[in-house]
Amino acid sequence: MGTSGGIAGSLLCCCLLASVQALVDPDDVLTKEEQIYLLVEAKERCQKNIRAQLEKIKDTSCLPEWDGIICWPQGSPGQEVAAPCPDYIYDFNHNGHAYRYCSAYGTWEMALSINKTWANYTECATFFSSESRSREKEVFDRLHLMYTTGYSISLASLLVAVSILSYFKRLHCTRNYIHVHLFTSFMCRAASIFVKDVVLYSGALAGEPARTREDDFKAEMIPPPGPRSHLATARTEPRSEHSSPGPQVGCKVAVTLFLYFLATNHYWILVEGLYLHSLIFMAFLSTDNYLWVLIIIGWGLPAVFVSVWASVRASLADTQCWDLSAGNMKWIYQVPILAAIVVNFFLFLNIVRVLASKLWETNTGKPDPRQQYRKLLKSTLVLMPLFGVHYVVFMAMPYTEVSGVLWQIQMHYEMLFNSFQGFFVAFIYCFCNGEVQAEIKKAHFRRSLALDFKQKARATSTAGSCYCGGPLSQATVSIS
Repeated sequence: MGTSGGIAGSLLCCCLLASVQALVDPDDVLTKEEQIYLLVEAKERCQKNIRAQLEKIKDTSCLPEWDGIICWPQGSPGQEVAAPCPDYIYDFNHNGHAYRYCSAYGTWEMALSINKTWANYTECATFFSSESRSREKEVFDRLHLMYTTGYSISLASLLVAVSILSYFKRLHCTRNYIHVHLFTSFMCRAASIFVKDVVLYSGALAGEPARTREDDFKAEMIPPPGPRSHLATARTEPRSEHSSPGPQVGCKVAVTLFLYFLATNHYWILVEGLYLHSLIFMAFLSTDNYLWVLIIIGWGLPAVFVSVWASVRASLADTQCWDLSAGNMKWIYQVPILAAIVVNFFLFLNIVRVLASKLWETNTGKPDPRQQYRKLLKSTLVLMPLFGVHYVVFMAMPYTEVSGVLWQIQMHYEMLFNSFQGFFVAFIYCFCNGEVQAEIKKAHFRRSLALDFKQKARATSTAGSCYCGGPLSQATVSIS
């Protein structure tokens, strides 16, 4: 049992490590500059492989080479060579192939009119059609509407929840203090996303994210040679032009704050898990003396590793806006967030295990076990939003085949639960809380009682003045 549990835990950790970049990447849409970065990485890998292959090639085959987009393998004379459309090109059809022709002389066929190597990228460029672009834009518009609506609802409900927990003094306790910090982290995360969207995608970028677009690759295409006029071609060398100058400081600040509040949100979810776990296993951690330790974990630790990332990024890769991954630097903030998610998930499993064992112990001998299952299911569903269990559902599936069915399912799932998680947490742990409902009812009763008393006092005062004022005024008139 222990061995199988260890194997399952190891497999889970491997899956989480394999896809953490997809989970906490600051922007799920590949930007133009990041596409260039991926091309540079692919070129370096290709040149390394070419150097290793050249030592073994001794015949008249076409030599392997990098054409600016694809790393072409060795070609046999008189044969057509196929290469898969690379997955590091965001807009390519990753199920298609590109083609070259190796001539009988052992050289790649050329487009003589412009003196460039000929290649067929027709299958790769399938997604450049206006129809596919329209479908893709529809998907992104729907996702944007979904998470904008979700974060707006979460922000409003969390604001109400924080106000309630802060207003009623009877609700001031360690548990609710932690809830307030968690709610605040959700609010900051939502606000930072809205700010980042405005800063990064306003103005010229409002219509579509700054991704590598059709025109960027059309610039790479050249007319094919005469016999194969139906084929598109690609330059042997990549373009030297770059995008517009880097964004102002505000863009970098917006991305840094977004990463910080994303991290604090994950760490306050972890703090909630640690606190609940301590109530069950280590009661001494639940005293008020440890509240400041939990606050340091929730707000302080993310500040440390995000500050380190910002310093390294400013020193070594201070180009464009910092929403780009910039190689291995992303692991400075991704590894701590991954650690928080993994720890919290195992805390969740342990708490569910304890709940299940307690339910089985207290209901031993009862004829109908369905009530036990219902109680366990209810407890589990209540804990899931608090522990962020939904983060691990699609962790094993990386971001591939953009706009494919699986990708759309994953993105809709993540956008739905990520944006509405704040609302679910506020609803379950504030609006449905018995103590909160009791305090609201008491306040409503006191307010109704006070209003009723004021109305009765006003009615009595008005009736008294009418009763006494009539004869007094008449006497005054008669005396005068």
